[in-house]
Amino acid sequence: MMETLEGGELCFPQLLNTSCRKQMRPHSEAMLLYILLSSISLLTVSLNLLVIISISHYRQLHTPTNLLLLSLAVSDLLVGLLLMPVEILRIESCWFLGDFMCVLFYYASFIIISASIGNMMLISVDRYVAICDPLRYPTKITQRRVKFSVTLCWVFSAFYNCLMLKDFLKQPGRYNSCYGECVVVLNYITGAVDLVVTFIAPITLIIVLYMRVFVVAVSQARAMRSHTVAVTLQHSVTVTAKKSEMKAARTLSIVIVVFLMCFCPYYYPSLAGQDTSIGASYSTFGVWLLLCNSCLNPVIYAFFYPWFRKAIKLTVTLQILQADSCEANIL
Repeated sequence: MMETLEGGELCFPQLLNTSCRKQMRPHSEAMLLYILLSSISLLTVSLNLLVIISISHYRQLHTPTNLLLLSLAVSDLLVGLLLMPVEILRIESCWFLGDFMCVLFYYASFIIISASIGNMMLISVDRYVAICDPLRYPTKITQRRVKFSVTLCWVFSAFYNCLMLKDFLKQPGRYNSCYGECVVVLNYITGAVDLVVTFIAPITLIIVLYMRVFVVAVSQARAMRSHTVAVTLQHSVTVTAKKSEMKAARTLSIVIVVFLMCFCPYYYPSLAGQDTSIGASYSTFGVWLLLCNSCLNPVIYAFFYPWFRKAIKLTVTLQILQADSCEANIL
């Protein structure tokens, strides 16, 4: 980011002594930045909307795993629909919406981000049970339990972030150094707690579960290579189902790796033992990298899942408007 020019234009010219200064950029650079970030926002909304429409409309896709993907797509859609446009408005480092909207924006942001992390955890647990305990998967992972887990994830996210931001919620604007700024600061202790609860603990759980899945996958591959008995039709169907499950696990593993790459820069201050100043100009890159995770998730799904590609084709060709299209064969 460029340094704010000392003689730069004020955010609020009528407040000479208390107004923040705009972050001045060449016109061409500013326009390119607006176009790029607006395109990312539009792409995020479009792709996640396709995921939501596909899973919601087609009856074959109403599975426990896809309900978790639906919840993740909803959180990603909110990122593209609400968080990204507001961040685009802050390119000039000016906040024109007032202290109340500043509080509301950060509270909503924290809820959505935390819910995304929670959804990642639920997805990894679902894949772990599906691959490591497939016989009991239908009884362990039911639609009712998944719906309850998703609801609990969002409720916990709202409650937890209310506690994390309680001082900021009570006194909006307490961290602003000038008028026209929207900043929230997490001190070292609060940042450390947030780092453990919303990053280290969930990611550790996710990695451990996927390591277990990898071990099971390797043992199954070795068993199949050493198998010399004639393969029956029934066993062939079972193997095909297993391959499908393993493909889903690999896909979601890639999602987790991308998730780590996008979130680590955001949590770097907490990892380094520093106070986290969210909204300051130097944190803009980390915030946008974190938000871009919501655009990458559906891209990965579109690339790896045949049902998603087929659902997109039916949607964009308007075949989804036909009678009984919800009963179409997607899988």
